Amino acid sequence: MEGEGRLIQSIYYGRIGSEATEMLLERFGRDGSFLLRDSDTVRGAYCLCVRKAPFVHTYRLVHTSAGWSLQDSRQRQSFRTLETLIESYRGGTASDVSLAPLTDPLDKTQLRDHSFGPEFVYMEMST
Repeated sequence: MEGEGRLIQSIYYGRIGSEATEMLLERFGRDGSFLLRDSDTVRGAYCLCVRKAPFVHTYRLVHTSAGWSLQDSRQRQSFRTLETLIESYRGGTASDVSLAPLTDPLDKTQLRDHSFGPEFVYMEMST
């Protein structure tokens, strides 16, 4: 997360699982709401999770020597930072049309005053 801007810092939820992610987006989001979390299965990768009712769509973001990209993208575009990748898809300048629309970042700082319960506990890892 070093070198990433405010958008990434505000939507990065760390090591929360897919079930907690779905509950957060269902409870506090709307169509187009999105957040970023650590991948459960690929070390060093992230998951971009987007609500598009009735589902939460999850896209794995991986880093290669060329930069950050969607793992299973038809046209693999690479971006220097995660923020650049997300902003490109938000603004419609990225070429992968299979991605659900990203309209509303689920800013974790806006959720601090809510009582979540144990299913929403998350842990951020620093390296």
